[in-house]
Amino acid sequence: MANNKENLFDMFPPISTEEWKAKINVDLKGADFDKKLVWRTNEGFNVMPFYRKEDLEGLPTLGTLPGEFPYVRGTRDNNDWLIRQHIQGSTAAEVLANARHAIDRGVESIGICLCGDLNPEQLPEILNGLDLKKIEVNVACCPNKAIEVAELMVTAIIAQDAAVDFRGSIDFNPFKRLLKRGLEFPEDIKTVSVNLYNTVKDVKNLRCFAVDSYMFNNAGAYISQELGYALAWGAEWLTLLTEAGLSANEAAARIKFNMGISSNYFMELAKFRAARMLWAEIAKAYGVEEECCKMWVHAVTSQFNMTIYDAHVNLLRSMTETMSAALAGVNSIETLPFDLQFKNPDEFSERIARNQQLLLREESHLDKVVDPAGGSYYIEVLTTSIAREAWKVFNDVEDNGGFLSMLKKGDIQAKVNESGVKRHMDVARRKEILLGTNQYPNFNEMALDKIQKDGCSCGCGCATPADGAVESLNFDRAASQFEALRLDTERSGKRPKVFMLTIGNLAMRLARAQFSANFFGCAGYEIIDNIGFNSVQEGIDAAMEKGADVVVLCSSDDEYATFAPEAFKALDGRAEFVVAGAPACMEELKAQGIENFIHVRVNVLDTLIGFNAKLLK
Repeated sequence: MANNKENLFDMFPPISTEEWKAKINVDLKGADFDKKLVWRTNEGFNVMPFYRKEDLEGLPTLGTLPGEFPYVRGTRDNNDWLIRQHIQGSTAAEVLANARHAIDRGVESIGICLCGDLNPEQLPEILNGLDLKKIEVNVACCPNKAIEVAELMVTAIIAQDAAVDFRGSIDFNPFKRLLKRGLEFPEDIKTVSVNLYNTVKDVKNLRCFAVDSYMFNNAGAYISQELGYALAWGAEWLTLLTEAGLSANEAAARIKFNMGISSNYFMELAKFRAARMLWAEIAKAYGVEEECCKMWVHAVTSQFNMTIYDAHVNLLRSMTETMSAALAGVNSIETLPFDLQFKNPDEFSERIARNQQLLLREESHLDKVVDPAGGSYYIEVLTTSIAREAWKVFNDVEDNGGFLSMLKKGDIQAKVNESGVKRHMDVARRKEILLGTNQYPNFNEMALDKIQKDGCSCGCGCATPADGAVESLNFDRAASQFEALRLDTERSGKRPKVFMLTIGNLAMRLARAQFSANFFGCAGYEIIDNIGFNSVQEGIDAAMEKGADVVVLCSSDDEYATFAPEAFKALDGRAEFVVAGAPACMEELKAQGIENFIHVRVNVLDTLIGFNAKLLK
């Protein structure tokens, strides 16, 4: 049988890159290859439409196996990540009951936030009710409570004889005040850090020095920014701790990276691979042994792209985000409930969030393959490209005095906020799509009654106002401005009617009616679509019969020169008149008094804000 097998590859001659490009250029029919097919990322590098083996030559990500320095392919020989859930509750008994409920349903790592109704004194009751040898426990608290929390945790861990088997963390983040409020940590960071280390040193796997770069993600940072600042944050910890007297190994072994995941699927996968590689090199430069150069990463799905309207689309976003992190080989993942932005998650949304990870593990078996992207031409090039851009960010921080120094001046916050503003503008112009919010909205959905809270319940301080001496991060979600617009429509008690006056060329009128319906649907207006009219007057009469507040003329560019003036005159100011498109005769139409044109180049948000001002008086 073996002798009779054909080598099928011999049937296909090798094709050079030049031949591939020549074939593509023929298919492009004269269009520019770079402009048509090469994608310029927000991170500052180009992505080609295809990659070949020759593109891997000289890349630093190749030549190692999973578990080998510099850990680009993973820090271990398996991909069995921990499923984490934030546990809610106003009392210790309630938190413990909810934690046990989640653990019974597949959760292996829990997060507890000691804020609001909970305080450190209630922590022992929670910990004593859990098997600390099996369940990872991660506690977030005010930085000035970290040592108290550490003492309580260590006591509970030792009481269960779990010092060797325990896994978990204390989110000691003295930089959070600068990031959230522009205020410095009031105590000496080095002194508190050393005392914290001495408190937890007998529990090997209790990490306590947090790098919470998910905050940058939730503020709209680009991927290379989040990674670059995360690395700078980690390096700041190594510097502070070694200057305070800890060895480099002791310091590195207690650092935990809590990183965000955006919906840019392949680039997020590459980000985590690049993160491990760069962190290993940074740690080694501090004199850390290779085993301690392993990056311990917890990944949490993004809040920046979560929406209130069409909230179930959040499930699609968080699913791809969770997949990126799982395939990238992180240590633990928290998939946020889809309804987090407008209410405290209930049993249903928490169960769905857990099951998203269980599906990826138990049915898709993503835990069975270590570094499945290894060797992919595309992913390897992305990994190197992101690493290169993140390294520029890291070096910029180091050249300007380090992470803490730049935080104190507000420079990092300003740079991240600048990216957030750019992304909000991209959302406003629909260059960045939020399905159900700025594109293909559910016209008839109402959200005002379902909003039970403002902000999130994750302890990240998204709703905390800035009150400091330097700039703080802006945590406005990408959808926030569109949602404010649509909620204004709901609160007004009015729902403007937008009538599609479709006439002329069949293909163009239908396409432009669909575009216009999606456009005005983003403001929550009532959309009245039509198949078509035989005359302009017939369309205007039908619009007035329906009580239209806005009449949108949908036709072809060639026909607008005739139809638009006729419709504008027949309407006679009884409703707002809009032309769908940017025809060549637009200036002539403007000269006749027609002001409103909607097309792909306009700012959707600003345009709709203007219509709200006119229609909701």
